[in-house]
Amino acid sequence: MENGKRVEKKEYNSVLISAVMLLGAFIAFLNSTFMNVAIPDIMKDLHITVSTAQWLSTGYMLVLGIMIPFTAFLIDRFKTRTLYFAAMGIFTIGTIIGATATGFDTLITARLLQAAGAGLLMPLMQTVFLIIFPIEKRGFAMGVVGLVIAFAPAIGPTLSGWIINSHPWRDLFYVTLPIAILDLVLSIFLIKNVTDNKEVKLDILSVITCILGFGGLLLGFSNAGNDAWTNVNVYAPLIVGVVTLIIFTWRQLTMEKPMLDLRVFKSKVFTFSTIIIMIVYAGLISSELIIPMYLQNGRAYSAFDAGLALMPGAIIMGIMNPITGKLFDKIGPRALALIGLILFTGGTFAFSFLTETTSVTYIVVMYAIRLLGMSMFLMPLTTSGLNTLDRSLYAHGNAVNNTMRQVAGAVGTSILVTVMSKSAENSGIANPLKATIHGMNSSFFWAGVLGVIGLVIAIFVVKKEDRTKTIKA
Repeated sequence: MENGKRVEKKEYNSVLISAVMLLGAFIAFLNSTFMNVAIPDIMKDLHITVSTAQWLSTGYMLVLGIMIPFTAFLIDRFKTRTLYFAAMGIFTIGTIIGATATGFDTLITARLLQAAGAGLLMPLMQTVFLIIFPIEKRGFAMGVVGLVIAFAPAIGPTLSGWIINSHPWRDLFYVTLPIAILDLVLSIFLIKNVTDNKEVKLDILSVITCILGFGGLLLGFSNAGNDAWTNVNVYAPLIVGVVTLIIFTWRQLTMEKPMLDLRVFKSKVFTFSTIIIMIVYAGLISSELIIPMYLQNGRAYSAFDAGLALMPGAIIMGIMNPITGKLFDKIGPRALALIGLILFTGGTFAFSFLTETTSVTYIVVMYAIRLLGMSMFLMPLTTSGLNTLDRSLYAHGNAVNNTMRQVAGAVGTSILVTVMSKSAENSGIANPLKATIHGMNSSFFWAGVLGVIGLVIAIFVVKKEDRTKTIKA
C-alpha cells in the first residue's frame, strides 16, 4: 500500500537502476558548467564575440528550463526505459556533434541537444526514485540525487579548467563521450519500466504557451544580466513570458488531463517547500557567478584556481546530501531545514564583508558553510513536498519543482547582478576595484536577506512530516 492505494509489485533491481540514472545525470549536469572556462579559447578558435559565445551557456540553461515542464507529459506517455534511452541518446548525439564541431552554428546545436537530453533526465530520475524506493528510504535516495544536482555543476569549472590548460576545448566533449555511450548501453539492459503510463494527448496550445512562457522568462532575466531593464531584449521576452504563462496556467487548470498538473499546489507542504527552495536557490545560483568573478577580476586568480577554491564546498555538499537524506528518514524535515537555512544565511551574509585583501581561506570556509547548509534543506524539503503527493502526481510535482528552481536561478542571478553593478556605479568610490567589490558586497547582503525570508517561512510552515495526508490526482 502507498498513499492509501495498492501498488502493483514489479520486479526490478533498484540499485542498478539508480546507478545507471545517477551516472547519466552526473554527466548531463556536469556539462551545464563545463563550457564556461573554455569560452575564451572558443572565441579565439571560432572568431566569435563574447556576446555570441555566452549563448553556449545561456542557450543550454534556456533549453534545460523549457524542457523540464514537458517531462511530466512524457513520463505519463512513454515507458521508463524508452524515455531514458531517448534522453541519453539525444545528449550523446549532442556530445558527438560538439566533439567534431568546426563552427559556432554546429557547436551551439550540440549544446542545445545536450540540454534537451539533460532536461529530461533529472525529473525522470527523481520520479523513478520516488517509485522504486519505499517512503521510509526516500530521504537517502533523494539525498543522493541532491549530490548530483550540486556536485556535478560545482566541479565542472575546475575539471574543465584543468583540461583546458593543456588540451584543446573539443577534448571537453571527448572526455564525457565514452561515459555517455557507456551509460546509454547500460540503460538498454538495466533500466526497467517502473512508471505508470496513461493515454494522454499532447495539447498544442499548452506546448506553445509553455515554450513561450518559460522560455520568455528565462531569456528576459538572462539578458538582464548584460542589458538594462529598459532594453527591448529584456522587457519584450518578459512581457511575452508573463502573458503566455497566464494562458498556460489557465489552460492547465481547465483541461481534464493537463500537460502539467497544477493540482500539486493543493498540497501546502509541497507549495511552501517549493517557495522556500526558490527563494534561497535564487541567492545560491547568483553567488556561483559572483564569487569566481571576485577571485578572478578582483584578486587576479586564474579560472582554474577560482574553481579550485569552490571545490571543498562542493565536496562537503556531495558528502552531506546522502547523510542528511538518512537523517530526514529518521527525524523529518523541520530540524534539518531550520539548521540548514541558518547556516546558509549566515554564510551568505559573511560574503557581504569582502575587501581586496580578504583571505582565500575565508572564501573557502564561508562558501563551504553555505553549501553545508544547502545540503541540509534542499533535498529534505523537496522530498517532504513530493511525499504529500499521490503516486500519479510524482512526475508533475518533480516537473514543477525543477522548473520553479530553474526560473528562480535565472531571476535571482539577473536581479543580484543588477544590484551589484548599480551599487558599484552609485558607490561614489573612485577606485574601480573597490567600487566593484562594494557592489558584490551589496549583492551578497540582499542574497542573505533572501535566506532570512526563507528561514522565516520555514519556521512557521515546515513541520515534522505527516505521511497520512496526500493530494490525489
